[in-house]
Amino acid sequence: MKRLLLFAVLFVFVGLAVADAATLRVGGILKNEHGVGIDGVDVEIIYNHKVIAKTETTDKGTYFVETEIGNRINPKDVYIRFDKTTYKTVEKPIENILHSKLKDGSDIYISSVNETLYRAITPAFWIALGVLVMTFVLISLEILHRTVAALFGASLLLFVSYTLGTFNENYFILSFEEAVKGIDFNVILLLMSMMIIVGVMKKTGVFQWLAYKSYALSKGNVFKLSVILMFVTAVVSAFLDNVTTMLLIAPVSIEIALMLNINPLSLLIPEVIASNMGGTATLIGDPPNIMIGSYAHLTFNQFLINLADVIAIILVVNVFVMKFFYGKEYKKGKIDNVDELLEKLKEEYRITDAKLLRYCLFVLGLVILLFITHGFLHMEPSIAAMIGASLILLFSGVDITEMMEHEVEWTTLVFFMMLFVIVEASVQTGVIMMVANWVKDLAGNSLPLAIILIIWVAAIASAIVDNIPFTATMLPVVAYLTKTIPDAGNTLWWALALGACLGGNGTLIGASANVVTAGISERAGYPITFKEFLKVGVPATAISVAIGMVWLLLGG
Repeated sequence: MKRLLLFAVLFVFVGLAVADAATLRVGGILKNEHGVGIDGVDVEIIYNHKVIAKTETTDKGTYFVETEIGNRINPKDVYIRFDKTTYKTVEKPIENILHSKLKDGSDIYISSVNETLYRAITPAFWIALGVLVMTFVLISLEILHRTVAALFGASLLLFVSYTLGTFNENYFILSFEEAVKGIDFNVILLLMSMMIIVGVMKKTGVFQWLAYKSYALSKGNVFKLSVILMFVTAVVSAFLDNVTTMLLIAPVSIEIALMLNINPLSLLIPEVIASNMGGTATLIGDPPNIMIGSYAHLTFNQFLINLADVIAIILVVNVFVMKFFYGKEYKKGKIDNVDELLEKLKEEYRITDAKLLRYCLFVLGLVILLFITHGFLHMEPSIAAMIGASLILLFSGVDITEMMEHEVEWTTLVFFMMLFVIVEASVQTGVIMMVANWVKDLAGNSLPLAIILIIWVAAIASAIVDNIPFTATMLPVVAYLTKTIPDAGNTLWWALALGACLGGNGTLIGASANVVTAGISERAGYPITFKEFLKVGVPATAISVAIGMVWLLLGG
C-alpha cells in the first residue's frame, strides 16, 4: 500500500513537472544601418528580470536561443537584449510569441526578432581614428619606417583594448580574435610566394638580359630605348610585383644611361611610372589590386578584361608625356659605335643559368595559367602562387634558408598584417562606416558621381600617402557603395584600383616602387628629388586618371 501511494505521489509530481515544462526558442538576424550582418553581438533573454539564456551572433549576424521556461508565462515579461561595444544597446519585449503544444504535452514558445543596430560614438571610436591617422602621418612623412609605424599602431589598439577596455567596455576596440580574423592571409601568402618565384628567377640573369635586348631593339635611338624600357617594365610589372621589377631593371638602366651620356633619371622616372601603370592591369601586378581582388573576390581574368585596355591607352599617351619632359635629354645620347656597346652589354648582361630559367618559366607559366582559371576552380590566387613557389624550391636546388632570409621581404609582410589589424579596428568601431556615409551622402545614388569621387579621392590620397594603407581603408567603403548604388556592379572596384595605383605616380612617396627606385638612383649618385619627381608625376597622374575616369563613365 505504501509503495502504491509512493508511486501515485511520484506520478503526480512528474505530471506537474511535464505540465510545467516549456521551451522558448528565439532566432533572428542583427544588421547595421548598411544592411550588413553584425558578428559578436551578445544576445540575452530576460524573464522576470533575470537573464535565463544568452548567445552570440555569427559572422553573418544570425543568432538562435533555446531555453527551458515556465509553462505559464506572460509574454510581456520576456525581454531580449542586444549588446556590443561601439553599438547602442537595445532592450525590448519579445513580441509575437507563438505558443503551441508538442505531442508529449509540453509547451513551446517561438519568436523571431530581427533588429538594426546603430553605432555609438565611444572613446574606442576616437582611439581607433586617432591611431589610423597617426599611422598615416608617420608613414607619409617617413617619421618611422612604415612597418614600425603599423606595428606600433596595431599593438597600441590591442593594448588599450585589454587594459582600459577590461575595466570600461567603452574603451574596448577589438579582440585578439577579431584582429587575427582581419588579416587577409590570401594577400600575405600571395606576396610571399611571388617573392620566392622572383628571387629564384633573379639568379638566371633574365631581367638584365631584357634590358640588353631593349637597347638592341632601339638600335641606338635613346627615345626609342626609353619607350621599349617603359613597355618592358609595364609588362613585367603586370605579372611580378612592381617593386621587384624596379629593383632588377633600375641598376641596369642607370648603367646604360651613363654609357649613353644622359641623365639616368630620364630613363628611371618613365620606367617607374610605367611600372605603376603596368601593375594596375592585373590582379597580381600591384599590392592594392591584390588587396582589392581578395576582398571583393574578383578574378585574374576580371582585372585583365576590365583594366588592360585602358592601361594600354594610358601607357601610350604617357609615352608622349615623357618625350615632352625628357626629349632634349634623349637627343644628347649619341654613341659613335653602337655595335661595340651592344657586344659589351651582351657579354655583361647574359643569361647565367639557362636550365634554371627554362624551369622557372615553365613554373611561372603554370602559375599564370592557374591565375587565369582560379575563378573557375574557385581557388584563391595565393594557392596558385604557393604551388609555384613550392615547385621552384623543390626542384631548383636553391638554398631555402638564403632564399627566405634575403628574397622574402618580411618587413613588407609584417607591415601588411599590422595594417590589416588597424583597418579592422576602424571597421569594428565605426570609423569606416563614417567615411562610407560621407562618400554616400556626396554621391547619393549616382553611379557616375561615385566613380568620379572614388577615382579622384583615391588618386589624390595615394599621391600623398602610401597607396597600400589607403586602399586597405577604402575596401569596406567601396563594398558598401557597391551594394547600395543601383547597377554599380564591379565598376567602383575598378575606380578604386585605377585611382590607387595610378595615383601612386603623383609623388615620390606615393608608391613603394617610387621610393625603392629613388634609393637605387641615390646610391648611384643621381638622387631623385621630391620636386623633380613631382614635376613629371603630377601631369602624368592627372592625365592617366582623367583617361581612366572617362573610360569608366563610358562603360569601360
